[in-house]
Amino acid sequence: MVSRVLEQQKAIAQVLSQDRGTRLFIPTWQDTDVLEAISKTLGPLVDFTDALSGDKYVSVSLVKPTLHLFNNSILADQNDDTDLSKSIKKKILDYLNEKYSDLPTQELLDIATALGPRFKMKYSSEVSQESVKARLTREMKEMTETPVMQMPTESDDTEEAKKKRRKKGLGSFFKVPEGTSPGGAGPALHPDEVIAFELQAYLQVATLDTEEDPLE
Repeated sequence: MVSRVLEQQKAIAQVLSQDRGTRLFIPTWQDTDVLEAISKTLGPLVDFTDALSGDKYVSVSLVKPTLHLFNNSILADQNDDTDLSKSIKKKILDYLNEKYSDLPTQELLDIATALGPRFKMKYSSEVSQESVKARLTREMKEMTETPVMQMPTESDDTEEAKKKRRKKGLGSFFKVPEGTSPGGAGPALHPDEVIAFELQAYLQVATLDTEEDPLE
């Protein structure tokens, strides 16, 4: 709306100037400065607002990278910023940083971003990286120890059929043949070592392109 007013300000002024009763509504240069400051500051945020409001694709892992981008680029002070622009940017950043500053929210965002193959640990501080790895390790261990519950069916009552219809739990990915290690040779690893190996392998694999769908 603000951008449209700035675009059409000459036409607006011409229309308002034709009537003595509306001339006082012609935007002054101070009004224009305010509108330009608002447009310059808020304009770039439109796309981010739309992207983070989606419900048909992964967005929670984008929150932390977006906050980082706002603080270090999009809403960072520029040489040609007016005092009003700087004030607007500061108020937006103060609000957003405070909104996401509580510990449970930070932990959630750290885990969500770490589990996103587009970013992984890129936006986690060095201090939080170890705690993120520890939590991931703990949850992976819990998943390997929790049996996958299956609803019985009247058909396919043979053992082979039961194995076929049994859904593969995440824990099955961590199983290694007895007497082998994930590398294919040597003694069998302890389950904790297998989990550590899997987590390390995941973090070392190249990140996914940021335009790709992490679920695919």
